[in-house]
Amino acid sequence: MEIINNPTQDEIKKAAKALKDGHLVAFPTETVYGLGADATNEKAVSRIYSVKGRPTDHPLIVHISSINQLDKWAIDIPDYAIKLAQEFWPGPMTLILPRKGIAKDFITGGQANVGLRIPDQPIALALIRKFEELGGKGIAAPSANKFGAVSPTSADDVREDIGAHLGINDLILDGGRCDVGLESTIIDCTRSSPYILRPGFVTSKDVFKTSNSNSLNSNENYRQKYSGNFVSHYSPKASVVIDSIPAIGDGFLALASIDTPAGSIRLSSPKNSIEFAKVLYKAFRVADKLKIKRVNVILPTGSQLIDAIEDRVRKASTLSK
Repeated sequence: MEIINNPTQDEIKKAAKALKDGHLVAFPTETVYGLGADATNEKAVSRIYSVKGRPTDHPLIVHISSINQLDKWAIDIPDYAIKLAQEFWPGPMTLILPRKGIAKDFITGGQANVGLRIPDQPIALALIRKFEELGGKGIAAPSANKFGAVSPTSADDVREDIGAHLGINDLILDGGRCDVGLESTIIDCTRSSPYILRPGFVTSKDVFKTSNSNSLNSNENYRQKYSGNFVSHYSPKASVVIDSIPAIGDGFLALASIDTPAGSIRLSSPKNSIEFAKVLYKAFRVADKLKIKRVNVILPTGSQLIDAIEDRVRKASTLSK
């Protein structure tokens, strides 16, 4: 396994060639680091599941470089999905669409739909384009960490989490820390109006305004699998509690405007909800490195981004020990 810092175009081309040869490449996106494989290569994709310990019936998101690639992977694309793609791609949004034949069961988890996204990160986009120049169709890339654990927002996170499970020909592209810090908004576009499955940086207000139709949040009756749909997810080793009074020695994460309770350990002091989202997973990892047993999170208010933050924190708290 090789780590390439601030990769040049030649090094990105090398990474694209590695993908085409069936190897894995971890790379930065604006959301979190992804663990990429050729989305049409079943053997390569199976290694993603093995390295992550991910259930094989859990679908992957395919990363493409252009809206023009949509019809290679999907059919029956509604007009509102095109509007969303035009408005928010490249960006932190994944669209779920009826799949074409190229999207095999090993990508979709045996479901009739496929998740597609264009990331807004220079290294990621350059990698996808170089891969397509070599004849690749798309890069399957879930987060580059063990399944259910805290998502990685730096190359060091990737190395610590899964470096020991990567092979000699696999690569990690280090592009610095991710700008957004939370996974993409996932929107089901297989029905008459968009249906938000996983909240993210693209908010329900954004979706409603762009699509001019009602958008709904996911609920317990939704039966299709999608990335992050498990009740327990994004969890550090420490227990996570929400809006409670910290005990002495507990980790504490809240906006900078909130004072640190006596005896607790401040993990970060974000100034607003955007910074809060960006530092959330880093704070969880700091807590684990300090061997803190419990982390108290005070959720920010007054922003649509709170939906995404609360979703991640509540799923992390479900796994509390």
